[in-house]
Amino acid sequence: MNTNTARNIVYFDLETRRSAAEVGGWHETGKMGISVAVTFSTRDNAYHIYTEDQAEALIQELQQADLVVGYNHIGFDYGVLQPHSFWTIADHTRNCDICTYLTEKIGHRLKLDSVAKPTLGGNSKTAEGTDALKWWAEYEKEHDPQKLLDIAKYCCYDVKVTMEVYKFGAANGYVLYEDKNGEPVKVEVDWEL
Repeated sequence: MNTNTARNIVYFDLETRRSAAEVGGWHETGKMGISVAVTFSTRDNAYHIYTEDQAEALIQELQQADLVVGYNHIGFDYGVLQPHSFWTIADHTRNCDICTYLTEKIGHRLKLDSVAKPTLGGNSKTAEGTDALKWWAEYEKEHDPQKLLDIAKYCCYDVKVTMEVYKFGAANGYVLYEDKNGEPVKVEVDWEL
């Protein structure tokens, strides 16, 4: 019998099939489509990779989580995912959106990389979102599964970086970000594992 009562934190990110420019702007996230979505669940200590046709299973995993952690996932990723749910996803999940949390603290938005680099040290990104869009376009033309794998690897890495930033903040009570001069600035956070 498993008596593990630890919270199931699900770290989450997704990549889209189309850019904001292709669908008429950032207010049309629901038209962008999902190329690949990735979660990491602390319950089973594993990554889960989803494609658009598996969106229902993804939503179910997010709803069953004790906490969903992402970076701008409420403002962006949930908007992309929303056409696959009758219910407003953000209303049926418990969330820590690191981007929103930090924006409220410091008064302006930060890229994940601007937080991850000084907090974790070194470079945090393996590619850019535009690379994922390019890989999807190539996949649609060539049906080369390697292109989907490239997107999944990139997305998994973003999930890992998000998880490491969150864990650092939970353990230390702060994260760092780079200001306009590239100097690290400390931001206190109140996150729990």
